[in-house]
Amino acid sequence: MKIRVMTPGDYDEVYRLWMSIKGFYIRSIDDSREGVEIFLKRNPSTSVVAEEDGEIVGAILCGHDGRRATFYHVCVREDHRRQGIGKQMVVECMNALKAEKINKVALIAFTKNDVGNAFWKQIGWTQRLDLNYYDFTLNEENIVRFNG
Repeated sequence: MKIRVMTPGDYDEVYRLWMSIKGFYIRSIDDSREGVEIFLKRNPSTSVVAEEDGEIVGAILCGHDGRRATFYHVCVREDHRRQGIGKQMVVECMNALKAEKINKVALIAFTKNDVGNAFWKQIGWTQRLDLNYYDFTLNEENIVRFNG
């Protein structure tokens, strides 16, 4: 298993991975090829993929604003789960963030994502119950699609 920095050239394979995962949400603009390229250009060293035999089996989009980082679309292909790949990718991202002097990482896990929520709890992340999460849509064309 090899964990390496994600590049724009990985998009097709990462997108196929996203589409293979039941319960996955993507956005029409943010998660398009152009959207991911913009994200990776802004955060060139913090997103990762996991490869086995030259095939991408896991991915994390990870970026920061100079103060706090966020993990997006953390996923491992179903037939490769429970092998430590997710944790290895998280550690790789966190090391990249530490190198950039980032001290805090956040993520969103949908309440119905039992597998994801169990994973984050198992590797020691804390669920925040002391705040409410708000967002505001600036572009209504950025449609959310659920892979059910």
